[in-house]
Amino acid sequence: MTKVIVLDRDGVINEDSDAFIKSADEWGPVEGSLEAIRMLKEAGWKVAVATNQSGIKRGYYDRATLSAMHQKMQRLLAPYSVDWISFAPYLGEDGSPARKPGTGMLQSIEKALGCSLQGAPMVGDTLGDIKAALRQGMRPHLVRSGKGERTLSTQDPLLQSIPVHVNLLALVRHLLAEENL
Repeated sequence: MTKVIVLDRDGVINEDSDAFIKSADEWGPVEGSLEAIRMLKEAGWKVAVATNQSGIKRGYYDRATLSAMHQKMQRLLAPYSVDWISFAPYLGEDGSPARKPGTGMLQSIEKALGCSLQGAPMVGDTLGDIKAALRQGMRPHLVRSGKGERTLSTQDPLLQSIPVHVNLLALVRHLLAEENL
């Protein structure tokens, strides 16, 4: 069985901003996130990213700039690069099934990696991430980094059964310890 995990990007892997991350220079990792991805890769996991990137449609940056951000991330992770990055450049009001909480990006990850995401962990910092994971039959995890604290403060009933972790590194340590039981 393929060990695969799906990560949201902004707030999970890199620091988030309500003003959007608009350039590779603004892209900076959440403390411990790159180490966490390296740990997963060393343990034989496939790592995919599913990220809403409405900043493209809003005109804050273009696809080439988004690519530069992802190239920076991959360079910082080398030689343990992420296996697949899926992004949705749409606004919420566009109603695109690709944009989380829709599952289009998750379906494209399944196709790209040639495996099912049923039961796989998905890590996010928003209700949209949690809803997408549940709709795809995945095991959602919430991190407090990024918009995680704001998400928790909503006290949405959906969060009652969702594991919460300080950040991606704390989650990965937990996952890998469970795996070694």
